Parts: sequence; structure tokens; C-alpha cells
Amino acid sequence: MNVVRAEEMGMCFGVRDALKLADAVRIPGDVTIHGELVHNGAVLSRLSARGFGMSGEAERERTPETPVVLITAHGVSDRERARLATAGKTLIDSTCPLVVRAHEAAQKLRLDGDFVIVVGRHGHVEVRGIVEDLEPGGYAVVESPEEVTSYPSARLGIVCQTTTSPALALSVRDAVANANPAAVLRFVDTVCLPTKERQRSLERLTGRVDAVVVVGGRNSNNTKELVALCRSRGTPAWHVESVAELNPDWFRGFQTIGLTAGTSTLDETIDAVHQALLEIPGAVEALSHQGQGS
Repeated sequence: MNVVRAEEMGMCFGVRDALKLADAVRIPGDVTIHGELVHNGAVLSRLSARGFGMSGEAERERTPETPVVLITAHGVSDRERARLATAGKTLIDSTCPLVVRAHEAAQKLRLDGDFVIVVGRHGHVEVRGIVEDLEPGGYAVVESPEEVTSYPSARLGIVCQTTTSPALALSVRDAVANANPAAVLRFVDTVCLPTKERQRSLERLTGRVDAVVVVGGRNSNNTKELVALCRSRGTPAWHVESVAELNPDWFRGFQTIGLTAGTSTLDETIDAVHQALLEIPGAVEALSHQGQGS
């Protein structure tokens, strides 16, 4: 059995920058992380061990007791920032700049008079941050083309959760156009480049392998999208958070296994899974793979 790594996989610059900000905190006990800094269980365990306070993502309406609040890479609304500042909190902001771009795009569309359609997961922390700054009745969140309907506006603007599958974003755009033929439609592609790169790399990989192991957090949207992409192309895929979840029986009868990872996955976790795959009897590392992820 050969093991082939995707050319592009693993942590993006936004996650690395967020972790650097957390690492630079001198007194973690004075800081509450406002949700999950990144959707990665190993990272969250390390932050907790250092003494950081943590708010559950479903509990962010509560005001943290610590004097300092760390905004996660997924961002929050301007309204939430103002609420925390009014409560006297000092903010450390690790919002990914590409998430900031999605916020700005949605707000500009609304200021221009568009009804805003956000392509993304219902209830996802990034999506919540985007729509909290849009007035009720002025937006809709759409997770799939099947959810698209006719909207009460002559002007429609579309933005995307940054980790949305590019193919899904385009299919929703087409569905909106078909359901609203008289509307003026604007589509702002806010899917981030790291997501696109990892999807494109996986598309190339699926043509070379029998099955794929995708490493990433259970709550990671981009990791889920990588799994979905494999399966949409007829390639079996297993989503694991760590080496402990691998089952050698999965790989019986397969000659070549691909390996990729979501944008919040630690390099060391990817390497551990890779090594475990190589230790399955009969496995070898393919010499033809390019790159070691990013």
C-alpha cells in the first residue's frame, strides 16, 4: 500500500497567526478565549493546560470574567466587539484577515441596498459573526442550493463563509439566479485562498489514490468539506482527528491511500497520522508525492 500526501494541506496562515498571538500571552489566566480559537481539539487542550479561560461557542453572549478577551480566528461581529469593549474588556483580536474581508463585503452589499445571501453553515461561528451586523430581514443563510428560494428584493448580493467549497458557492449562486431571474445579482467570492488550494490539491490527489484519510477537527468546516469532496468524486474517505482514530482494517484491499488535512490541523498531527499509515503492514511512502503540506 502506497501513502501519498496532498501537495497543499494543513494549517493556513490565519490559524498560525492566531496561535502566535496566543503563544505571546504572558498571563493566560487573565485571558478568556471567546469561543474555540481554532477548531482543533489538540490545540484547545494545550491552551486550557496553559490556563486560558474559554467560552463555549454557544455561550458567547455571556460576558467573560477575565479582564482580557481573545477574539478567535473566526471573528465576531462589530456589535459583539462593541459589547465587550463597553464591558471594559481589553481585546486581543486574532480574526483572520480573510474573514474580515467577508464581513466587509457583506456590509457593503447591505449598504448598497442588496438583500445579502450568506453561503455557509447554519449556526457556524464565522457565519454568526457576519450576519450579526446585518439587520433582521436583510439577509438569509443558505447551506445548499436546495435551500435557495425567491427573495423579497430586486437586488441580491452573495458572500461566502471563507471555508465554503468553491463548487458549492457557485452552485448556490446559480440557484439564486434561477430562482430570482428579475433581480440584479452580485456575487462576491469570499472563499479563502487556502481553502481553494487545499480543495484543488485534493481534486488532483483523488485521481491517483483509492481512498483518502482527512485529518482535522470534528467542528472544522473546511475539513468536512474536504471529506465531502472526496465522497462526491466517488473516493472513500475517513475523517480522523488524530492517529488514535485510525483503523488498519479500513485499508484492506486498497493499493494507494491519500492523506490531506484541514487548515487548523497541526503539522505534528499530520506527520503522526502519516507515520501510522506507513506502519500498516505492506505500506510504503510513495516517492512521487510533491510537497509536505503547509
